[in-house]
Amino acid sequence: MVCAATAMLMLDIAVVNTALSRIAEDLNTGLGGLQWVVDAYTLALASVVLTAGALADRLGRRRLFTIGLIVFTVSSAACAAATDIVFLDVARAIQGLGGAIMFAVSLAILADAFPEPRERAKALAAYGATIGGTFAIGPLVGGALTSGLDWQWIFLINIPLGAACLWITRRYVRESRDPATPPVDWYGQAALIGGLFLLVLALLRGNEVGWGSAQIIAEFAGAAALLAMFLGIEYRSSHPMLPLRLFRIPSFTGAQIAAFGISGSFFAVFLYMTLYLQQILGMSAIEAGLAYLPATVVIFLVSGATSSLGEKVSPRVMVSAGLGLVAVGMALMTIATADSSWTALLPGMLLAAVGTGLFNPSVIAVALGSVPVEQSGLAAGVNDTFRQAGIAVGVAALGALVPAGSALGGGSPQKYVDGLHDALFAGAGLAAVAAVAAAVLIGRSVEHDVAELPVDARVAVEAA
Repeated sequence: MVCAATAMLMLDIAVVNTALSRIAEDLNTGLGGLQWVVDAYTLALASVVLTAGALADRLGRRRLFTIGLIVFTVSSAACAAATDIVFLDVARAIQGLGGAIMFAVSLAILADAFPEPRERAKALAAYGATIGGTFAIGPLVGGALTSGLDWQWIFLINIPLGAACLWITRRYVRESRDPATPPVDWYGQAALIGGLFLLVLALLRGNEVGWGSAQIIAEFAGAAALLAMFLGIEYRSSHPMLPLRLFRIPSFTGAQIAAFGISGSFFAVFLYMTLYLQQILGMSAIEAGLAYLPATVVIFLVSGATSSLGEKVSPRVMVSAGLGLVAVGMALMTIATADSSWTALLPGMLLAAVGTGLFNPSVIAVALGSVPVEQSGLAAGVNDTFRQAGIAVGVAALGALVPAGSALGGGSPQKYVDGLHDALFAGAGLAAVAAVAAAVLIGRSVEHDVAELPVDARVAVEAA
């Protein structure tokens, strides 16, 4: 049930990409409105997931999971009923809020259902495979639903799935809570939401308003101030939502940089690659989804092979090598031109897919293995925060390089392709930097990192 619900919410990150052209046509919106369809959802996930986990521990995990399912399912219906882009973007933000609750609480439910470390590791492995698999097939599912029915069905399909998960939750999942959970860090939560929102808003509106305008400068300054305030609150708080002491563990820090790096590069550029396939090359939604199928198959095969490869190769090598392959693959995709066949993207996509297949299982192993077992839920939540923040910031930052006027068939195809090339090179640079950081920070044997900390830091981490 937990994996099914998680598959549903993760699918909604990727499934919208191949429907965006149809959404733009039906709701008469430009690139900015489409960017918020993705970013409203991922921002809510990134900002709220850690607080949602803390609330679940206090108020009851089954109760919060039920609330999250209801919010997600009802807001999915609202997304399908949207008749303008503002309504859709708001509904997507609410949907992301429900998804954040589901994601955070699902980890706690798994931890409660599998208290024995070895069984919990297997459950978390299945959970991680669910996340990677559903994200990989998202473009194809979105394309099939959009071409076969219409874009509303990428949201309507959540209603029967959500109802089934709700019934299973109420019938089979037992209630659990942790009465010793510290108070919720509301001040930190508010600062994080405000800081991320202003950062993404400035990046999305910079081309339109002017990068040197007072409005954009004020938004960047506000974002910097709020994010700095967030770090200050977390440093001083006795019950932080994001324990900064965890970042004294080099492997844990490397895993977060790596997660942000791949999300802000390869996963974020999917929006602009899909618009290239549909708006520049003239492919339908289902054809665009099928264009991603070879890479999807490669991700599945390589991810499956990493279980045996992991016995011979350290997670550090697989994470850094995976990011390196993503960087090279994204740079290779720039051979595509305004009059290319979609196959021009294929060599780069396949290379990046190999890197992603190596990366996904390995970074989860590093993130969870570098902290004490009792902190595995928190570690997974932090890792997802960095993943979703990477997508949100990456979509906005890479979008600043793509000319909005040429994105939806109104302008020069060559200008759009030139902008896409700039975005691909920028994403490749980010992935390369993350690869170097992972190679430097992640240890050969991550499970010993906590033990190697100074005694006061180790005690603090274990008590966080």
